[in-house]
Amino acid sequence: MTDTAHTTEVKPRRTSARPGTLALLLNNSLATGGLFVLVAICLIALAAPLLPLANPDVTAPANRLLPVFSDGHLMGTDHLGRDLLSRLIWGTRVSLAVGLSATFIAAFFGSLLGLVAGYAGGRVDTVIMRGIDMVMAFPYILLALAIVAVLGPGLLNALYAIALVNIPFFARNIRGITLGLSRREFVDAARLSGKSPAQILFIEILPNVLPVIVITMSTTVGWMILETAGLSFLGLGAQPPQADLGSMLGEGRKILFTAPHVSVIPGLMIFALVMSINLFGDGVRDVLDPRLRAGSLTRPVARTAVERGDAPVPPPSGKGVLDVRDMRTEFEIGGSVYKAVGGVDLNLAEGECLGIVGESGSGKSVTAMSIMGLVPTPPGRIAGGAAYLDGEDLFAVSDRHIRKLRGGAVAYVFQDPLSTLHPLFTVGDQLKEAIGTHQPLSSAEVKKRAIELLSLVRIPSPKERLAAYPHELSGGMRQRVCIAMALANDAKVLIADEPTTALDVTVQSQILTLMNGLRRDRNAAILFITHDFGVVSAICDRVAVMYAGRIVETGRTDEVLASPQHPYTAKLIECVPVLGEPERRLDAIEGRPPVVNNLPDGCAFADRCPRARPECRSGDIALVMSSEERGVRCLYPLNTEGTA
Repeated sequence: MTDTAHTTEVKPRRTSARPGTLALLLNNSLATGGLFVLVAICLIALAAPLLPLANPDVTAPANRLLPVFSDGHLMGTDHLGRDLLSRLIWGTRVSLAVGLSATFIAAFFGSLLGLVAGYAGGRVDTVIMRGIDMVMAFPYILLALAIVAVLGPGLLNALYAIALVNIPFFARNIRGITLGLSRREFVDAARLSGKSPAQILFIEILPNVLPVIVITMSTTVGWMILETAGLSFLGLGAQPPQADLGSMLGEGRKILFTAPHVSVIPGLMIFALVMSINLFGDGVRDVLDPRLRAGSLTRPVARTAVERGDAPVPPPSGKGVLDVRDMRTEFEIGGSVYKAVGGVDLNLAEGECLGIVGESGSGKSVTAMSIMGLVPTPPGRIAGGAAYLDGEDLFAVSDRHIRKLRGGAVAYVFQDPLSTLHPLFTVGDQLKEAIGTHQPLSSAEVKKRAIELLSLVRIPSPKERLAAYPHELSGGMRQRVCIAMALANDAKVLIADEPTTALDVTVQSQILTLMNGLRRDRNAAILFITHDFGVVSAICDRVAVMYAGRIVETGRTDEVLASPQHPYTAKLIECVPVLGEPERRLDAIEGRPPVVNNLPDGCAFADRCPRARPECRSGDIALVMSSEERGVRCLYPLNTEGTA
C-alpha cells in the first residue's frame, strides 16, 4: 500500500469585519465630540498640580474683580482677588472627583440591592423595595438637603447625600432586569448544575446586567455633578476657602451685574462638563446595545433603503400579480458587504402557492422581507432589481403608499406568533386594528368582521376569544390569529415565513390545510417559505430552491420532487423521511454554506457537491430554463443519471 500525502492549503484566518467598540464610538460624531471635550477637561484637571497656576486660595484685595485677559490673570479675579483660572481648574478637579465617587457608590449599592431583590423575590424583595419606595417618596433634592443638614455642611457629606438619594434609581432599574433574567432557562440550567445562589447571581446574572449598569452610570455622572454643584451653590457643599464649580457659581451670583465673568465662567464649565458627559454617555449606550453593533449607530428606519445606483431597472415580465426581477439585498457591516440576496427572480399568479426552500441562511426570509421594504436599514439595503405588484414597482413608490400596501394588498404571516402578537393587548384589539387601519368601518362593523375572521380560521367560540391575550392561547391558536390578521383585508399576496416550524405535526397539518383552503377560496397568491420539502409537497404548486442568496432550481413541485436536477435539491430531498421506508438513510449535507460576504467564484455549492468539476469554480453560472417553469443553475445537472 502506498501512502499518499495530501497537502491541504491553509487559508489565512479571516479577521472579523465587524467594527470594534472604539470604531463604533468614533462613528458617532456627537459622542466623539463629547469624548474629546471630556478628555480635555479631565486631563487639565488632573494636571492641576503640574501647571504654573497661582494658589487658588490666596486672596489679594488689591486685585479684586479684575476683568478677563488681565495681566497675570487670564480669566480675571473674584471678589477677593483670587485667580479665577486657578480656582476653575482646581474646582473642576473637585467636582469631577465628587461626581464620579457619588456615581460609583450609588451604582454599587443600588445595583447590589436590585440584584438581590430581583433574584431572591418573596419577602426579601418586598422588604428591600418597600425601603426603596420610602426613600423615593421624598423629593430627592429635599432629601439630600435634609441629609446634609443632619450631617453638617461639607463636601464629603454632600457626596454621601447625593449618592444615597440616587441609590433607588439604580436599584429599581437593575431589579426589573434581574427579575426577568432569574426566570430564564440558562438560570434554571445553572441551578441544575449545582451552583449556589451567590454563584448564579454574580456569575450568570451579573454579566447580563453589567451593560445596563455601565449605561446608567454614564448617563448619571453629569446629573451627580449638577446635584453636587447645587448643594455647593447653597453653601452646603464645598466650604471656604475650598472651591468647586458650584461654590464658585454661588459666590459670583451676588456680583452678577457688576462682574458677570465671576459666575459666567464656572457656569460655562458646568455646561461643557455635563454636556460632554451626556453626549459620551449616549455613545456608550449605543455601543453597548447589541442591536446597534451592525456598523451604524442609527436606529432602523421604517423602510429598507433603496440604492439601485445607475444600473437599469429590469422591466416587469408581465407574469402574475407579484413579479420580482433580479432583486439584490445587501447588508453593510463594518468594512464588509454581505450579499444576502444575490439576484432573485420570482413570479406569483393569482391563487398560486410558490414555495421557497433552503437551509437556514440561504436568503429566504430576507427575500420575503425585501419585497415590502421590511429589511432593517441600517445595515440592509436594496442594491438592485425590482419588485412589481400588479405592474407597480414597489421599490419606487412613496413611503406613504407602501404603508397602505402593507397589510392591505400584501400581508405577512411570520414564524413565531408569540413574538408577532403584542403581549399587552388582546387578540381582538390587534385584529380590530388590522381591519380598521385599511377599512373605514364603524366599531360594530369592525368587531363583526373580527369575529368572522376568527371563525374563518376555525377558532372555536370566536366572540369569547376576542378578549383573550396571546399567552392564553396555544401555539396553533396564535398562528391562526396571525393568519386571520393577514386575511383581514383580502390581500392579493400572502407571504408566510415558516409559519409551521414551531408547531407540532397535528397543528401543522391543520394550518397547512387551512391556508390551502383559504387561498383557493379567496384566490390569493401565497409565497410560502420553509426548509421542509414535506411541507412543500402538501401545499405548493411550484417550488424555488435557494442557496447562498440565489435560486439554484425552480419548477413544478411534483417535477422537482420526482426528478431534482441540482445536486443541492437532491440532497435536501434525501433529508426528508419517507413513510414505509425504514431502511432509508437520512444523510446530512456535508460541509457548511459559504459566508455571503466571501462567496466563491463559480458555483457556491461546489465545495459541498460530489459532482463538482474545475469549471464549476470559475465564472458566473446562470439559471438555465429548460421550459417556462423549469430551470436549474448547474453546469452538470442531474437527469437520467439519477442522484450521483
